[in-house]
Amino acid sequence: RPMQKAVNNELKLQDGSRIGVIGGGPAGSFFSYFAFELAEKAGIHIEIDIYEPKDFSRSGPPGCNHCGGIVSESLVQLLKADGISLPEEVIRRTIETYTLHLEEGTAVIDNLGKDQRIISMFRGSGPLGPDGSSRQGFDAYMLELCRQKGARLLVEKVTDAQCEPDGITLITHKSRQKYDLVVGAAGLNEKALSVFKKLIPHFVPPQTAKAYISEFYLGHELIGKHFGNSMHVFVLNLPGIKFGALIPKGNYVTLVLLGTGITTELADRFLSSKSVHDCFPEGIMPQPINPCLCFPPINIRNARNPYSDRVVLIGDSSSSKLYKNGIGAAYITGRAAASTAIIQGISSGDFRKSFQPVCSRLDRDNSAGKLIFSITTVIQNSSFLKKILFQMVLKEQSKEKGKREMSMLLWDTFTGSAPYRNILLRSLNPLLWMKLSGNIFIGIFVRKDKHIPGP
Repeated sequence: RPMQKAVNNELKLQDGSRIGVIGGGPAGSFFSYFAFELAEKAGIHIEIDIYEPKDFSRSGPPGCNHCGGIVSESLVQLLKADGISLPEEVIRRTIETYTLHLEEGTAVIDNLGKDQRIISMFRGSGPLGPDGSSRQGFDAYMLELCRQKGARLLVEKVTDAQCEPDGITLITHKSRQKYDLVVGAAGLNEKALSVFKKLIPHFVPPQTAKAYISEFYLGHELIGKHFGNSMHVFVLNLPGIKFGALIPKGNYVTLVLLGTGITTELADRFLSSKSVHDCFPEGIMPQPINPCLCFPPINIRNARNPYSDRVVLIGDSSSSKLYKNGIGAAYITGRAAASTAIIQGISSGDFRKSFQPVCSRLDRDNSAGKLIFSITTVIQNSSFLKKILFQMVLKEQSKEKGKREMSMLLWDTFTGSAPYRNILLRSLNPLLWMKLSGNIFIGIFVRKDKHIPGP
């Protein structure tokens, strides 16, 4: 079968076109799923090969994709509207509240509404823990959906690529395959990104920072007793850590630390802090499962020029959400790239017109996110401001009725349930600033009289 040729300087997919997807994680699966859906509606037959060397059905590092593993309820509903319903086997726990930990105390934020819940899950089948259990993870589930639609999974690692007049050839140790379109969904893998730098001369990979993820085995009963259906969020004065969370998942608790320079020593300091230690059962020292501990790179500045003729990068390889919700960004960019390729075309101009605006919106939202995290860093470093924040949250939670502006802002900031721009705009609410000013006034002046109780 001849490859797709340019017609009037335009590149279009047609009946029988072949697509090579490098990476079988969420971004690659979302692209493949939506490409098949749109191609069927357009009345054309396409072939998709997904290159993924990992086996997501295996426990531990061989099937792990280095992710905190939370999905917002809003994304769950979007997936369901697109025909993707997460099975119970994939969902490890529904998080209905979060517990905020500061040096000043602990506050449980609840009554957030059904649309504010989050789902905890594993991308692979789970840690290499003492229970020996293995369940289907999110990545394996999505790949299976793609296989059912006709995708072919190649357990191979792409090592090189060559541009040719009528397509792009992907090279592995086992084969050479030519495609009309190549999609990059290999995350932040440096070797994979180097292949795309060869295909796209002006491509600038994302800027990264180092995160920390580890797993703790406690068993279902102890987790239910000590963690429940709550994600524990820590705002502690530990330089280098912008965000720390303990997320219950079945028999395990996942620790996620995000920042700009996470090290083993910094992680140990976090684990030895009283706030973290008190979350675990008395007498049990929190020790991560070996080897289920990693320092994965995270996208902190999105890529530039992530596309050219016949090639486009998606997910973390292109644009993600700062410190949060990589699966949500994979959905957004994977869907946008599939829509552009099937409906518009596969030229650089097509991706610039229909795909780039989606990436640009994520970029602009991340700018708001950087401002928000700059503010949270100031709060982290100030005992006074953390005390004011703590008092506001406690006061909101003590009321049966009324809006809980600060609680909701914190929830969305920590879980990624809302765009950063939305969070920033809501933080400018005059009513919220009146409450904040009142608490600051009380903290500065009224509290000097120890006989006057706090708010």
